[in-house]
Amino acid sequence: MEKAKVYIGVDVSKATLDAAVHSSPKKWQFSNDEAGIDRAVGFLVELAPHLVVMEATGGYETPLAYALRTAGIPCAVVNPREVRDFAKATKKLAKTDSLDAQVLAHFAAVLEPAPQPMSSEQTEELGALLARRRQVIEMLTAEKNRLHSARKPVKEAIKAHITYLESELGEIETNLEGRIQESPVQRMKDKILRSVPGVGPTLSTTLLADLPELGSLDRRQIAALVGVAPLNRDSGTFRGKRSIWGGRGQVRAALYMAALVATRFNPVIANFYHRLLASGKAKKVALIACMHKLLVILNAMIKHRTTWHSSLPEALVPCP
Repeated sequence: MEKAKVYIGVDVSKATLDAAVHSSPKKWQFSNDEAGIDRAVGFLVELAPHLVVMEATGGYETPLAYALRTAGIPCAVVNPREVRDFAKATKKLAKTDSLDAQVLAHFAAVLEPAPQPMSSEQTEELGALLARRRQVIEMLTAEKNRLHSARKPVKEAIKAHITYLESELGEIETNLEGRIQESPVQRMKDKILRSVPGVGPTLSTTLLADLPELGSLDRRQIAALVGVAPLNRDSGTFRGKRSIWGGRGQVRAALYMAALVATRFNPVIANFYHRLLASGKAKKVALIACMHKLLVILNAMIKHRTTWHSSLPEALVPCP
């Protein structure tokens, strides 16, 4: 008789990890620190789960996810909105950490999201540096905004802080570049990505760190993963507007800026963009379509290990 598959949900917070097994009243709690994660992994290894699911929680889930994958346990980090929609659909409206873990276990058993691949230690470090870069840029923007209306007693302090943050930003970017160059694989991928007109160091580094699946999925899967695949809103004879949501926001933000540049400097994307505008598409809709097309092109290039040339998109990615 075939052994029943074990599906586990883990609700992650800053301080704790709450675990539950699908179709079981049992639940466990561990601290979200090094000792607690070690205990959690040891416990989960004994259960031999078919899949462990947790929500993306701004980085609090990363140490546990990394430890589970290192231990060979299939692990999927999913979009919180998908889980809340699933909870509403199954009428699980109450919300506590232990109940959330049970909902995640149910979600895992019913939908079986694909486990994400193991990220290398260097990819994890790149992701941490990228996250810090985003934080520094946010602080710089806030301080520069304050400077315009600051009174004389605090102006010099704000200027000094801006100088410090700009110096830190420079160090982070130098560090990011160095980490990429240290790895032959990352260096090769970076060279391929940056060969595309419109793709600069920010998008290339973001893709390397935050989208390790690039090149290993097909065009529909990679678009859905990032969140640039238009979703239908149709019912009967009603045809609603297509929209995008979910996915990896940090990748989508970097892709947006690159697509904006590509509509001016990349002939393939520029022609595609203007063709959409000429057909009556709104600028925002056309730009999102360009983001999708650029991502699909980059995915194909990494898959085939091919640098950019003008006929490449037609060769690897059929035009819509």
